[in-house]
Amino acid sequence: MLTFNSKKQLLQFLAEDIGRGDITSALLPKKKITARIISRENAIVGGASYAKEIFKLKGCSCIILKKDGSKIKKNEILMTITGDAREILTCERTALNLLTRMSGIATQTNNMVKRIPSKTKVYATRKTAPGLRYFDKEAVEIGGGKKHRLRLDEMVMIKDNHIIIEGSLRTLIRKAKKKHKKFEVEVENTPDAVLAANEGATIIMLDNFTPEQIRKTIQALKNKKLRNKVMLEASGGINSTNISKYGKTGVDIISVGSITNAVKGIDMSLEI
Repeated sequence: MLTFNSKKQLLQFLAEDIGRGDITSALLPKKKITARIISRENAIVGGASYAKEIFKLKGCSCIILKKDGSKIKKNEILMTITGDAREILTCERTALNLLTRMSGIATQTNNMVKRIPSKTKVYATRKTAPGLRYFDKEAVEIGGGKKHRLRLDEMVMIKDNHIIIEGSLRTLIRKAKKKHKKFEVEVENTPDAVLAANEGATIIMLDNFTPEQIRKTIQALKNKKLRNKVMLEASGGINSTNISKYGKTGVDIISVGSITNAVKGIDMSLEI
């Protein structure tokens, strides 16, 4: 969804590439043309609406043929762009960079979502490229995942370094509980998971737990009648090859950093 801030970022992206002017395209005659963006592989489209906005910034008009979230096959046309040839070429790389990255994230996310039960959700992390978090997390949502925290001010998340500095997990949880209705706690073992649930944590992140360790933790929470009082998140080392195993454990959330910090962009090109 285009917001004031996202439009501002698109302007910055374009300005970064243009610099003082596209001196190569300036050699061309003023001529109205139509170009097409074509996908060179099967994918889930992500970022088409933002690519369109980039071209619009230079007075071009676009027709999106494959909307965000839709499937596109190899050699299919994603959109057409009509406008001055120089302006289209000036926008080309910026639009493609964002489009191919977002489509890559959406595709990776969708592949993982399909491997787990529908009741378990794939969450993005804050492992995003600086300046691209809004678009990276939008792409995760387009692919069927969830954004989780966009910024540090959205929800308290108590992690290992916070606990080390405070010196007590219980003390830190109680401090959080006084100020916030919802907060998350990262734990590294079953006893701390039980402690966090007993103290009223909303979400418990099971960091670097194996599927078997997760099952044992869930059983321990059930024994204490705490399982239904918390959401459980599996995190750490989860990828497309093992996510189905984590999905079978019964966790509510699986967070995957690789969908945004190890992006494989989709091969797309602009042709006149």
